[in-house]
Amino acid sequence: MQTVHGIAELRAQVAAWKRAGERVALIPTMGNLHRGHLRLVERARQLASRTVASIFVNPTQFGPNEDFAGYPRTLADDGRQLGAVGLDLLFAPEVAAIYPRPLADMTQVSVPGLSQLLCGASRPIHFGGVATVVAKLFNLAQPDVAVFGEKDWQQLVIIRRMTADLDLPVEIIGVPTVREADGLAMSSRNGYLSAEERAIAPTLHAVLHAMAEQWRTGERDYGALENTAKARLAAAGFRPDYVEIRRADDLQRPEPGDAALRIFAAAWLGRARLIDNLAVI
Repeated sequence: MQTVHGIAELRAQVAAWKRAGERVALIPTMGNLHRGHLRLVERARQLASRTVASIFVNPTQFGPNEDFAGYPRTLADDGRQLGAVGLDLLFAPEVAAIYPRPLADMTQVSVPGLSQLLCGASRPIHFGGVATVVAKLFNLAQPDVAVFGEKDWQQLVIIRRMTADLDLPVEIIGVPTVREADGLAMSSRNGYLSAEERAIAPTLHAVLHAMAEQWRTGERDYGALENTAKARLAAAGFRPDYVEIRRADDLQRPEPGDAALRIFAAAWLGRARLIDNLAVI
């Protein structure tokens, strides 16, 4: 596996692959990798002959008082894991390479509407930062396909919308959430959990499962379902941010006859903000 830190080196290697007629897949990450990230690489290798992963803790997607400064940077260990699963190239730029001027002076990308829902309501700048950095990474790496995890389904929907709206020639592939044996969605922020909190954390997924089962047995009072779920999370020790049933494709509130629905949830447990989602049907 090759590791590069500069844009010129990345572009030169990708250009060489493209000249040879090879298909390139990109896996954007912020590092501190776990098995879910490695599953993305494995899927990317099925889709393309060359794979590029980026590790970049993106400052524009962190709001005030969030964990940008403390977000774990584990580049050496991440590199070992990526090499072991057959990644071809790791792009690990410095902030100055991606944002060479003050952030307030840089061009930014926004996806209106979708970015203000769910996580966007409590993290108002987050998805603008995500859209901006992903658009830049697409431009830098020129991938044919990009692979993202479905744990952050809202992010996946936003990236698909941005890619379509900007006519970017990148196929967007989602990969199902990888979970621990007890159901907890794998996340880089799970490391923030204490031992006691880690024992409680699978309750989030269990509550979503119970909510989905109630829906399948005929309950259609969405407000009641959501309020019951939030109450169960609070009783278990969480501080719920939201629990909502939305349409899977555009994140809007369901209407009669809508078929593809998902439950979305975010809740604080100690200093960890956990998110999860689950298909209803």
